[in-house]
Amino acid sequence: MKQHQEIQRVSASGRGLHEITRAVAETVQKSGVRTGLCHVFLQHTSASLTIQENADPSARRDLEDWFERNVPDGDPNYTHTAEGPDDMPSHIRAALTSTSETIPVVDGRLGLGTWQGLYLFEHRFHGSGRRVVVHVMGD
Repeated sequence: MKQHQEIQRVSASGRGLHEITRAVAETVQKSGVRTGLCHVFLQHTSASLTIQENADPSARRDLEDWFERNVPDGDPNYTHTAEGPDDMPSHIRAALTSTSETIPVVDGRLGLGTWQGLYLFEHRFHGSGRRVVVHVMGD
């Protein structure tokens, strides 16, 4: 079994969904794995990973809007506010989504569906460089 691992830096310029499919797919291609798994792990607690539609941007906007309405910034009930009004909401949003995704590798490529893309979901107003561990294993 082959294994290949890279840590990628993702520049998320601010809150929202930032597609990282291409960068992860390049790591899969470099790995030489034809059949296996690609595990993607985000090393942060105020952002997350998600697989979403990559064709119609309105789907991403609707998802972002849902989080805005249901996990509002600056809620007076939050006590974890050391880094501003988006501090605690970013942690809640990350808890509602995920910090990792596992995608099959099929014929040397990510086995995503036709309309699927892998996104870093930045939950902070002013996102910074995020670290993503991409681990590919298989034959």
